[in-house]
Amino acid sequence: MKILVTGAAGFIGAATVSALLRMGHEVVGTDNINSYYDTRLKYARLAHAGIMQEAIRDAVPVTSVAYPAYRFVKLDLTDRIGMQKLFADERFDIVINLAGQAGVRHSIINPYSYVATNVVGFLNLLECCRHYPVRHLLYASSSSVYGMDDKIPYAESDKTDQPVSLYAATKKSDELMAHAYSKLYAIPATGLRFFTVYGPWGRPDMAPFIFMKHILEGRPIHVFNHGDMRRDFTYIDDIVDGMLRIMSHPHTGEVPHAVYNIGHASPVVLTDFIHTIGRVTGRQAILQMEGMQPGDVCCTYADTTRLQRDFGFQPAVSIDEGIARFYEWYCTYVSNLPQSSGVLPQTRSAPSSGAGRRWL
Repeated sequence: MKILVTGAAGFIGAATVSALLRMGHEVVGTDNINSYYDTRLKYARLAHAGIMQEAIRDAVPVTSVAYPAYRFVKLDLTDRIGMQKLFADERFDIVINLAGQAGVRHSIINPYSYVATNVVGFLNLLECCRHYPVRHLLYASSSSVYGMDDKIPYAESDKTDQPVSLYAATKKSDELMAHAYSKLYAIPATGLRFFTVYGPWGRPDMAPFIFMKHILEGRPIHVFNHGDMRRDFTYIDDIVDGMLRIMSHPHTGEVPHAVYNIGHASPVVLTDFIHTIGRVTGRQAILQMEGMQPGDVCCTYADTTRLQRDFGFQPAVSIDEGIARFYEWYCTYVSNLPQSSGVLPQTRSAPSSGAGRRWL
């Protein structure tokens, strides 16, 4: 099948492209490669799949030097004309939308970029799927849609009408728009509520990356809500596995729209996660306790019963194994990047066991 993956230079997007290529699909990836975080990591993810930075031009397809079935186009979801042309030229079978402006706290500081990308950009994608029909549209939602819901674990049937951040509100908007388009135009669509993703090639603005960085540099870690927080940390391979199980099986009800949680279904106390990193790295974590941050919640916990029932999903990677893989990748790869702003720190190499090299 020919599959479009938006956000292909991002953390989950790049891992998804890799998995689809291993499965033998033809893949077209798009990304605007914005500077929300260090673009060196985004270009490195692309290069890992054979898309060289020097070959990338706006709106011009680039074929991977390593995988002939993969082409990349630098394109923004908000470019309505560019997106329409891409769909008209390619005629995709499946669309996986992993593009979007990420970050809960950043949405409080820079709200307009979230509405532009996550709402207007997603509308452009829905219109493209309307006019150039696809077998299935999968799109990234977020566990943040559960907001102030104090019932845990979170189930897909729970209320999601009390977001505590604009980021969460834009993701809930995506779900509502997708449902409307499914009803109006019979577009098979599935929303994926991801829970705290971590692992090799992860985002440097996310807690696991920051914890690893600060522990290895001997710097204090800011622990919010005085450590009284739990997160359903989910390894990247498990996230992709859940998504690909759903991909070939769109919902077939009167309204062909569904939503699934994808998580580990086993929340971890934040300080325990930090101390596991310390144990794996052989370093002592320095904790600096802080109050609650605006837009944050105390606990995320996925009820994955629906995903298990419909697709047999079971997360396979434990926290200890996932952190070990992440540590190996961090030390052997990130430390070799050119240094600039300090976003990607220099560290000593870890012993190589091959644990962090599952991609392609």
